[in-house]
Amino acid sequence: MDKPKASRLLAALAACAAGASLLVGVQATPASAETFCGTHSVDGAIWTEYTQTPGVQQALGCPTSDELGLPDGVGRRQVFDNGSIYWSPSTGAHAVWGLIGQEWGQHGWEGGYMGYPLTDELRNPDDIGVRQQFQNATVYFSPSTGAHAVHGNIGWWWGQYGYEGGQYGYPTSDEYNAGHVGGNVDDNNGIRQDFQSGKYLLWSGGQADAFEACQSACIGYGGITNTKWVNKTEVYINWTDSRFTSVHVTPTAAAFKTVTGTDDAASDLNDDWRQVWSNTRMFPGATPTEQNSTFQQLMCHAEFSYPNPSGGHFGGPTWDLETWRPQLTGDSDTILKKMLASKCNWDTDS
Repeated sequence: MDKPKASRLLAALAACAAGASLLVGVQATPASAETFCGTHSVDGAIWTEYTQTPGVQQALGCPTSDELGLPDGVGRRQVFDNGSIYWSPSTGAHAVWGLIGQEWGQHGWEGGYMGYPLTDELRNPDDIGVRQQFQNATVYFSPSTGAHAVHGNIGWWWGQYGYEGGQYGYPTSDEYNAGHVGGNVDDNNGIRQDFQSGKYLLWSGGQADAFEACQSACIGYGGITNTKWVNKTEVYINWTDSRFTSVHVTPTAAAFKTVTGTDDAASDLNDDWRQVWSNTRMFPGATPTEQNSTFQQLMCHAEFSYPNPSGGHFGGPTWDLETWRPQLTGDSDTILKKMLASKCNWDTDS
């Protein structure tokens, strides 16, 4: 080969090598280590996540550490300006950053109950919020609610009714311990998680002194109503027998003055019934008999909720409506006598 041809070939090879160096991070193989900015290199599966997943490199910025081992002796992580990439053999490499990363970190990172990330951050169907799935929970974020994890039985129930696109909307809190879950007694404690529009979900493992539906494990849901006669409504469903359901209505002070004491009693009772369900869905699969029975129980509580000389009102602080009680039949006087005799807790239509 003559010298001019050899010179041109060497120049072409040099230009090709220079172009390849400009494209590093796009064309390099996952096994190669590259330094993108600063002094720390990125390698292996973390390199692939950092360079090949859209938006990750821009979101994370420059690496600020080398690849690091984790306390479990299994996974690896690398820290960047604005977040980290976590890897384990069973979950692969995924970036975590922002408010979702903060939520995950508050619960112990990969060593907490959520475990390692299973996905990158995903856009939700409403094109407003995002989510990221971990081994044992999913963290949901929206601008108006922040980032909160959903998991377990409460997460399952929420998912059955449409996730963030359903009636509950986005979570506005994490799960937390709450009192009077499943019953009115002070030791009736359980788990609660709040959602948008004053709605919330509840879980109780069951207690002997709780409401009948929650004497074994039960799921609950409720809504803050703040209407004329109803402050809130809670529904409890026995976990093993969904037909064993109870509704607990917390009346306002006005409701305790007896809605049937007005000139248009029937109209007021119907309005009271509508208020009970104004921010809470009716118990699942309600039959006509169950609806009629629980309506009669509401009427009984409203009719006979007289002040108690020792304080409060007869029947306690809530009006309890149970789906398993039968519908009362007969003329109005007969039904009222049965209600009064049973103190609104009739077991049989006798």
